[in-house]
Amino acid sequence: MAWLLPLCSLSSVVMADAATDNIERLEVRGRQINTLGHSTSASEGIVGAAEIESRPLLRTGEILEFVPGMIVTQHSGSGKANQYFLRGFNLDHGTDFNTRVDGMPVNMRTHGHGQGYTDLNFLIPELIGEIRYAKGAYYPEVADFSGAGAAQLLLADQLPHNQVGVTLGEYGYQRLVATQELNTDMGRFILGGEVQAYDGPWTDINEDVSKVSLVGRYLTRLGEGDLSVTMMAYDNSWNSADQIPARAVDSGLIDFYGSLDKDVGGDSSRYSVSANYDAGDWQGNVYAIRSTMNLFSNFTYFLNDPVNGDEFEQVDERTLWGGDLKRDWQTYLGGTQLNYSVGGDVRYDDIGAVGLYNTKARQRLNTVRLDDVQELSSGIFGKVEWLPVEQWRFNLGLRYDYFDVQVVSDNPLNSGDASDGMFSLKAGASYLWSDNLELYVNAGQGLHSNDARGATISVDPVSGDEVEKVDLLVRSNGGEFGVKYYDRDFINFSAALWYLQLDSELVFVGDAGNTEPSRASERYGAELTAYYWLNDAISIDMELAWTNARFTENELEEGKYIDGAVPFVASAGITYRPDGDGLYSSVRVRHLGERVLDSFNDHKADATTLVNLALGYEFRRFDTKLELLNVFDSKDHDIDYFYESRLLSEAAEGVEDQHYHPVEPRMVRVSVSYHF
Repeated sequence: MAWLLPLCSLSSVVMADAATDNIERLEVRGRQINTLGHSTSASEGIVGAAEIESRPLLRTGEILEFVPGMIVTQHSGSGKANQYFLRGFNLDHGTDFNTRVDGMPVNMRTHGHGQGYTDLNFLIPELIGEIRYAKGAYYPEVADFSGAGAAQLLLADQLPHNQVGVTLGEYGYQRLVATQELNTDMGRFILGGEVQAYDGPWTDINEDVSKVSLVGRYLTRLGEGDLSVTMMAYDNSWNSADQIPARAVDSGLIDFYGSLDKDVGGDSSRYSVSANYDAGDWQGNVYAIRSTMNLFSNFTYFLNDPVNGDEFEQVDERTLWGGDLKRDWQTYLGGTQLNYSVGGDVRYDDIGAVGLYNTKARQRLNTVRLDDVQELSSGIFGKVEWLPVEQWRFNLGLRYDYFDVQVVSDNPLNSGDASDGMFSLKAGASYLWSDNLELYVNAGQGLHSNDARGATISVDPVSGDEVEKVDLLVRSNGGEFGVKYYDRDFINFSAALWYLQLDSELVFVGDAGNTEPSRASERYGAELTAYYWLNDAISIDMELAWTNARFTENELEEGKYIDGAVPFVASAGITYRPDGDGLYSSVRVRHLGERVLDSFNDHKADATTLVNLALGYEFRRFDTKLELLNVFDSKDHDIDYFYESRLLSEAAEGVEDQHYHPVEPRMVRVSVSYHF
């Protein structure tokens, strides 16, 4: 997906170190790039490879915490897609935030576990070159799942060094990573691999994570442009420590890191091949992805089946193909500059099996629902940017999306076809007040797709009751005012006031383990981000976000509050990373504010605050790093829900209770890598 292209002319810093045989080291620091005069809004930006390398990470999905205001958590096993929070959304596993890796979509439509499922575990962080993010629905290049925003994770076209590294840590953490760049007469090859194992801190479950990721890239000049071909492979299996009810811990039935169902877990795989071509005015990509998931969960224990328990299996097996193409022009009219872009994209999901089964000890008891789904989407867009005078820029974009789905269900009453199309209008203006300050105003329409099965359903697969169909596409409308201030000598600052309205909220249902369409909603908020560098070695960053989120439609016996909405999030850090050999360090704190757990605001989750530390020493070709995660051994919760469940000894109607997944305790990890 060739979006945010005005931001891609990165200023790279290349340094040669005589102590390492004059091997060049490439550092891309996206926060220090001046995007004034190029950004569409105040809520977009770039993160460079050097910043990614310096941050301590507990898990791969935390890569998205580089998006200002984004918080990444987990409510289950390490191999499952993470939970994401942004702009007052509990995005569950990815709803309303569009994520792509090198042009390939990550969000999965009509997925076995939840709409928009975004699993980033296949990534190798050392191979990520940059992250481009854009919050809000103001960008005609991107459509589905983009109400809150979008991120494009780009793989590195050039490595700062080849390396072999090993990481060992508490609770059985082991990781081996290797990357290599080969330059030949045919072009450049970039290879990478990662093997990871992890037992976890849980008292009665060994996570037994077994993860393998491989990447192979080929880059060359072709005609007037640059071609890259990428192959990726990922396979993972794990056992899960799922969310637990507070009363089970309070009564002593299990401890804080305990579990009630010790048989849950899953396995997942992803294999892909993609090609990207960039000839300046022309950009395009094509991809093919094979993805599978088998996930066993139990969130209500013995509420629905007092004999066998409520364990269930969710299955998703699919192949998807797609691509996009974009053409840019520049012309002058009456002495003023006009920039045009026209493009389109297509995606086809061949979902051979998306299923739900009741299970016991991972053995299937019966089928709740099994479907074969074919889902096609296509979109075209055009945009124009007008520069009437030196300080002003105006942009206007129009996009049309069309979806067509076919569902073949094990119950013929739930089979059928559905289609829908939607136009989206985007507009904005910016004023360059000075060389250091730019003001923005934006408005735009977006959309998210609903699960195709909901658009064809007639009867509930469990009760047999008649069920109302949902719309295949759902409109969102938003806008914002923003400002950016940039001074190369010391600071990059942005602020935004924003608003977003959704015709239908996608809400995670804790006792069902999936997302369901809900009522219309609205959100508004404010965001502040500041990146301050004292010198070339020391930088400080701070990101603050406030949000108000409410349902706007009344529903009998329901309140106006949105489950899981977070009014305040914050993160901050200080990084010391000098050029060349020597000591370096990074300290980070992130805060997930108190959040509502029910529509009446009767139950809330406490705030969660974590501090992570990385301390390393680089000497010649060796880099040794110590990571101390959860420095103060916080006993906060990664995520909380409020719903009804039943323990074996309780009454048949169950008990409403808070269910949570604890943050992982303080742990030490030590890495040693050899650069060559």
